[in-house]
Amino acid sequence: MDSITQAALGASIAGALAGKTLGRPVLLTGALLATLPDLDVLIDYGTAVANFTQHRGFSHSLFVLAPLSLLLAGILWRWKPEPGFHRWLLLTALILLTHPLLDTFTTYGTQLFWPVGRPLAISSIFIIDPLYTLPLLAGCAAFLLRPSTLRAITTGLFLSTVYLGWSFVAQQIITERVQPALAEAGFAGAELLVQPMPFNTALWRATAITDQHRVEIVTGFLDGDAPLTLEYFPRQPELASAVSHLPETRRLEWFTRGFLDYTKNSDGEITATDVRLGIPGAHPFSFILANEQNGAITPGNGGRTQRPALNTSALPLLWGRATGAIPVLCLASLTTPAVGQEC
Repeated sequence: MDSITQAALGASIAGALAGKTLGRPVLLTGALLATLPDLDVLIDYGTAVANFTQHRGFSHSLFVLAPLSLLLAGILWRWKPEPGFHRWLLLTALILLTHPLLDTFTTYGTQLFWPVGRPLAISSIFIIDPLYTLPLLAGCAAFLLRPSTLRAITTGLFLSTVYLGWSFVAQQIITERVQPALAEAGFAGAELLVQPMPFNTALWRATAITDQHRVEIVTGFLDGDAPLTLEYFPRQPELASAVSHLPETRRLEWFTRGFLDYTKNSDGEITATDVRLGIPGAHPFSFILANEQNGAITPGNGGRTQRPALNTSALPLLWGRATGAIPVLCLASLTTPAVGQEC
């Protein structure tokens, strides 16, 4: 999740556990603790691919954060003996461990069990979702105004947790909705990713991939009985095969579970794009893997390409689609002037 949400969650946990003893300052302590795992973004691993795939790595591992909680609890206990070592340990452990657990509900991928296993991504909530964050912020604000009561903080934690649970239930409902249409279109055995569209859990995006094609479906809870619209995007398996031997290709395939699109421009530059994140035409993570000239493959520098700009009209259109005001919206059209066209 975004940094504000993680800080709000950490502050809320700290307030709920030690607010009566330590008062308002404990919110800042909780917020700072909650930001620690994301400081790995300051590390340069050498290439853009490495930075992309190492983020949410060791700093989000339960094997690292659990002992770190013990160390930090001891430091905080020496600094403030009250509310006692065991309460400090509970506070630091909950804040540090809920950070990667919450991140796991997003699509990016969190290496909970680093250095073993692949990244985990439930993909039931967008990285920024006001309906999850606002109850936490409201609870902290109410506590700052009236630190004598913790009800606002505990209520905020309860509401945000319920909403997170709802996101998972909603994902299962949408998955069951799209599977028959995908099976009818020949994608029954395809890899499937179902995730919410930006900032909400009312509108969802389902992505299914095979070697030859990718299909996208946008559907929401206000669509009623409207038929699903499938939007097709061709894939280029020959490009994937041409660069499959490169270490950075293998790393990206591992990190994204194969949700990559490969393209080659007129200069022979081969790029790989993570199609899980963003929307078609505005995927934020594309990387230069190689250059092909006369059939010869030269490894690239692993650099990241410039992110495409999202059409300024996209957000109102997405809102209209989420509320049912726009019945059909082509994802591919969101980066062009002809937005909102039928697929």
